[in-house]
Amino acid sequence: MLALRGLVAFPGLAMPLQVGREISVTAVHEALGKDQQILLLAQRNPECFEPAAADLFEVGAIGHVHQCFKGDGGTHKVIVEVTERARAVSTTLENGCLWAEVAPIEEPPLDGAEVEALMRTVRARFFSYLQFQPSLPESIGQLVAQAESGSLLADTVAAYTAVPFSDKQRLLEMIDPEARLRTLAEILENEISLLEIQRRISDRVRTRLTKSQREYFLKEQLRAIEEELGQGDPTAAGVSEFHEKIIEAGMPDEVLKIALREQQRLSRMMPLTPQAVVITEYLDWLIHMPWKARTEDNLDLRHVARILDEDHFGLVEPKERILEYLAVKKLKARMREPILCFVGPPGVGKTSLAKSVARALGRRFVRKSLGGVRDEAEIRGHRRTYVGALPGRIIQSIRKAGVRNPVFLLDEIDKMGTDARGDPASALLEVLDPDENYAFSDHYLEVEFDLSEVLFVCTANVPTAIPPVLMDRLEMIELAGYTLEEKRQIAERHLAPRELEAHGLTADDAALPAEVIRHVIESYTREAGVRSLRKSLARIFRKIAAQRAVADSPPSEPRPITRQEVRAYLGPAPYRRETAGPKESVGAVTSLAWTEAGGRSMTIEVSCMPGKGELTLTGQLGDVMQESVKTALSWVRSRCSRPGVIPMRHTVDLHVHVPEGATPKDGPSAGLPIAVAIASAMSGCPARRDVAMTGEVTLQGRVLAVGGIKEKVLAAHREGVTHIYLPKGNADDLEKIPEEVRKAVRLTFVDRVEDCLRDVVPALKGQFRTRADTHIRQRAADEPGPAAGQAGATDGE
Repeated sequence: MLALRGLVAFPGLAMPLQVGREISVTAVHEALGKDQQILLLAQRNPECFEPAAADLFEVGAIGHVHQCFKGDGGTHKVIVEVTERARAVSTTLENGCLWAEVAPIEEPPLDGAEVEALMRTVRARFFSYLQFQPSLPESIGQLVAQAESGSLLADTVAAYTAVPFSDKQRLLEMIDPEARLRTLAEILENEISLLEIQRRISDRVRTRLTKSQREYFLKEQLRAIEEELGQGDPTAAGVSEFHEKIIEAGMPDEVLKIALREQQRLSRMMPLTPQAVVITEYLDWLIHMPWKARTEDNLDLRHVARILDEDHFGLVEPKERILEYLAVKKLKARMREPILCFVGPPGVGKTSLAKSVARALGRRFVRKSLGGVRDEAEIRGHRRTYVGALPGRIIQSIRKAGVRNPVFLLDEIDKMGTDARGDPASALLEVLDPDENYAFSDHYLEVEFDLSEVLFVCTANVPTAIPPVLMDRLEMIELAGYTLEEKRQIAERHLAPRELEAHGLTADDAALPAEVIRHVIESYTREAGVRSLRKSLARIFRKIAAQRAVADSPPSEPRPITRQEVRAYLGPAPYRRETAGPKESVGAVTSLAWTEAGGRSMTIEVSCMPGKGELTLTGQLGDVMQESVKTALSWVRSRCSRPGVIPMRHTVDLHVHVPEGATPKDGPSAGLPIAVAIASAMSGCPARRDVAMTGEVTLQGRVLAVGGIKEKVLAAHREGVTHIYLPKGNADDLEKIPEEVRKAVRLTFVDRVEDCLRDVVPALKGQFRTRADTHIRQRAADEPGPAAGQAGATDGE
């Protein structure tokens, strides 16, 4: 007996067998040595290497062994002619092989027209089956055509039809030939249907493959030609890599669908076409946007406060507001508060303060200057239909940061403009509004990007120049400037060490004593910030670095810099503090003004000369300031206390001049000093120059509140002014002024011009009287008595 693995032997056929197992080879040789008869049984499990009786089917076929050849690898090729069906009654293992006692199976005879019809049906269906199996030789068709009996026909067709092993064993076990023919007819019909479907699918796939192969072949030829000519497009090499990069980018589902659709369009285009270049650039932007990348915030307020103090000295109010902002963010992730906007003159630390916030939080920092931006596309980007289109500055900066939650500084927001290309300030509304920026859409990308995690910080020099549409989105934090002591501390802690390192020096090469730093601040700078101070220190260190390079030897010990060396390095001091006693001058007073660079003092001069009452204004005064001059002149003429003190109208000409005529000047805060200067000039009485003043004046002589008090007071303190007159309406601004300045400067709040005029022009003390004085004098004239004494007391003040 020979066990077959995955093979069924049918009677009437000669079949070659590959025999490799030792037990099978022994069985073949035993058969050849005796009567050449061998029983062929199929294994139930083809994977079984040493089958027992239970592992074999009972019904098999008897074969006649004709030849046995030894092949390569220890296998034998055996030619066996199968003769009849048989059933194994019992099996034994003897002489190293399996032996079986078999019982022949008698098949019933076939006859009748129905059998003939079945045979014709099976033949016809098998020939149809052969059309789908071109690999089968033609001789098989001849065997089927020449089969005379139904049993032989059924066994031949079953042997050469590619049906499952279980079906073949079932056909072998069918004793009735008619039943085998019917079953074969059904199997063949099913196989033919499946093969027809398979052929149709194969034809469609083959057509598509043929078309794709043709396109691929042509593209490869074109690419080879371009490479030979040196005209290859490097962008085409990476088209096949776009799909993987798009999947790895972590885009939202909606964006991913758009990116994959564009990638499919690109794969069907020639790489040199303009449209392919546009799609390539677009996909590159989508892939490199930080859709999921972010940094974790360090919201430890003690750590943040320490970082802010390390980077900046002073600025108590801005630091407190930043800590409050971050405290709210720590308690509630989604904030609805306005965007922080640092407002102040140049050099006070607005940009560096935003950098410190990013460093304290552990976020990345990006900065974009909006100065001079007039095109709305700078914010929202250009449409891809335009040549050279790019995303707006917002998306460009987010890609540069590489994370979706950086600290984003919008610098110089007050310097944006508007023209025919749109209003960029209105476009910023979508960026800064927390109710809208979670779905910001750039015109170039045309997909939504979430900006709600970005910490936006704005800076501006002039709050009034900020576009009105943005004002309600911003919370102003003023950085007015630094006092003299704060500047000295900043120079010692930050500026000097930084400039020493920048110029390749150490503390042993140059030491700046505190009095020398103070001298540089007082004599060589006039600013609210520390930018000019840094430049002065850099110039000193450059001179020392040059000397150090020439000497080519390190100093033996630290050498402090003296005032004389500062003068040699920086030249004569452009600014000097007036240390002498009070000075007086007719028609000249000191006024305080606010500029974009902080507060400053300026002199107002008035000259009176015989004429016809004409008024001349010089110094490039604006419309508001010209109106202040006319208001002050009208008040002085109307409030003359006695005839003859001031010449009558139309008898003199007045010339009002504000020095530095190249600088435009405007604003109502010069009304009070102009009124005092006109009164001094028209009366010929000198005015004090050691005091400064500011305030708007009305025709009734009232002094109204003005803005920029902190900047003006700091500027007066820097320039050595010790007494300042301010409007009474600005008394609440006293809290904003540093305590150091309040102690060094005398601040007098006045409600009327007369209150200031009596002290600044001492000679006119009794010439101008207030409304209260006029009322008391009128009562003294009408009702003699205590009122007269009261009036006398008033006159004696």
